[in-house]
Amino acid sequence: MLAFVPAWLWDQAMWDDMLRFHVPDSPVSVAEKVIRTVVVYAVLVVLLRLFGKRELAQLNPFDLVVLLLLSNSVQNAIIGADNTVVGGTIGACTLLILNYLVVRFMFKHRRLDEVFEGTPTVLIENGRLHHKELAKELLTEAELQTVAHRQGFVSLDEVDNCILEPGGVFYMQGKTPSTDATRHQDILARLNEIGRQIEELKKGMGGNGRQ
Repeated sequence: MLAFVPAWLWDQAMWDDMLRFHVPDSPVSVAEKVIRTVVVYAVLVVLLRLFGKRELAQLNPFDLVVLLLLSNSVQNAIIGADNTVVGGTIGACTLLILNYLVVRFMFKHRRLDEVFEGTPTVLIENGRLHHKELAKELLTEAELQTVAHRQGFVSLDEVDNCILEPGGVFYMQGKTPSTDATRHQDILARLNEIGRQIEELKKGMGGNGRQ
C-alpha cells in the first residue's frame, strides 16, 4: 500500500523545513514567539483604539488597503524569521488564547471595556447633521451618504438618527411622521376619496337627467 504514496512525501528535508524551527528549537524560542504575539496584539489594540472606527468601517478602498497591509506588516513581527508550520501554529494559538482571555476579562469589567473600545459617536441627531463629529471621525458627508444608501435610504434627509459604533458599524434610524401628521394625511386622503365619489354621483345624476 505504501507504493501508492508519492515519493516526495518521504522527503525528510521537506518535513524538516515545515516543522523544525529555523531558530534553536528550545523553550526560549517558543517563549519568544509567544511574547512577540502578545506585544503585537497589544500594539494593534491600541492603534485600532486610536484610529479604528473609520478603518473598521472600510468606507473606501484606502481603508481596506490599510487593513490588508497592516496584517502583512506585523506577520514577521509575530513569528520572526521562522516560516515553519509549527511557528505559525504557535503564533495562531497564542492569538486565539490571548483574545479569549482579553474578551473574557472585558466582559467581567464593563467600564474597562468602554475605555478600550471607546464610545459611540452620534453623527445625526433628530435629523440634524453634526459636522464636528464628522470631522472628528474624518468622515465626509459624501461617505455618510454612501452608508445611508447601503442601508436603503435615498438621502440623509430621510435619516433621523445615525450613530457610529466603536466597532465601525453604523446604526441609522429613519424619520417617522408624527401622529398628528399621519392623522392629517389620513383625513386628507378620506376627503379626497369623498370628493371623488361626489363627483361620480353628480356625473351619474346628470346623465340620468339628460335621458
